[in-house]
Amino acid sequence: MTAALMDAGDFDALVVGAGFAGSVCARQLADAGWSVLVVDARPHIGGNAFDTRDDAGLLIHPYGPHIFHTNGKRIFEYLSRFTTWRFYEHRVLAEVDGALHPIPINRTTINGLYGLDLDEAGVEAFLAERRTDRSPACSSEDVVLNSVGADLCEKFFRGYTRKQWGLDLSELAAGVAARIPTRSNDDDRYFTDSFQFMPADGYTRMFERMLDHPGITVRTGVRFARATTPKPRRQLVYSGPIDQFFDYCHGALPYRSLRFEHQHLAGTERFQPTGTVNYPNEHAYTRITEFKHLTGETSAGTSIVREYPMADGDPFYPIPRPENEALYQRYKAMAEQETGVSFVGRLAQYRYYNMDQVVGAALAASARLLGREDAA
Repeated sequence: MTAALMDAGDFDALVVGAGFAGSVCARQLADAGWSVLVVDARPHIGGNAFDTRDDAGLLIHPYGPHIFHTNGKRIFEYLSRFTTWRFYEHRVLAEVDGALHPIPINRTTINGLYGLDLDEAGVEAFLAERRTDRSPACSSEDVVLNSVGADLCEKFFRGYTRKQWGLDLSELAAGVAARIPTRSNDDDRYFTDSFQFMPADGYTRMFERMLDHPGITVRTGVRFARATTPKPRRQLVYSGPIDQFFDYCHGALPYRSLRFEHQHLAGTERFQPTGTVNYPNEHAYTRITEFKHLTGETSAGTSIVREYPMADGDPFYPIPRPENEALYQRYKAMAEQETGVSFVGRLAQYRYYNMDQVVGAALAASARLLGREDAA
């Protein structure tokens, strides 16, 4: 047993994972008077939202871009306890047929791609003529064809999906493609949420403030093992992979992983016109993000990251297929039989949560542990 966990029984709560799920739970419990030990296998807090400065001094996201957006006022107000914000609306372009076009598809996309000059009604009619009725929509292919038809499906979606997930659109659950809307106006924002901001001092600083509490002890570089770690006095909050918690007794839950290729371009003030550019067809990577768009920093050089999806590696995206959900439900049934353990977060709940959804889940889980009806 790692020496760093030998005293876990001296704390009211042991929180496994220092990302959004674990950190929010830890702070809520500590504010209620609990003593909390937070451990994370990585050498830092913040989970995948961890940010840091590269060798050139620019703030980057080592695990790919994290853009905060939410319609939840309570969630935004809760996080505002630990950060001030920089207003930022994320925009994405996709390289198709040698040119950059807005994604989600909008009026600018249609007109630019096909050399047209349609108004909003014209775009709606254009799409209506090309849609393919695939009702009921059982797969992501059905969703895309129902929305934009075959040509736009091939240009923007099929290749990107195959790279991102290692599967064809027809093999993915309908909910994956349903996350991306289609617009007939010129709105080129990737998200339309009421609150779209970036932490002014970065995510890591926000997590540091969240975990800065006399009732919280944080230890990084520490691996949790259920069989050998003493139980805390009151509750274990687990935000790691649920299949790992149960020693993969039903088999491993499938995930898609990513490899990140970071690059600093000295002497290049601006690399691309928007924060992210997608590459649905050419190139092995799916997208390039330039961090200065996200952070608002200025410098003579710029830092970018290319993302290469992989079958193996750290778990990033649960693969949404019926057989995977069925396997998760077997683990969930086991989790529900555990006493004194809360399973919270993307990996523990095998869900493709946005950051605000993880915060909401953690607030709700904490409220239940504290016997409260509220979720904040």
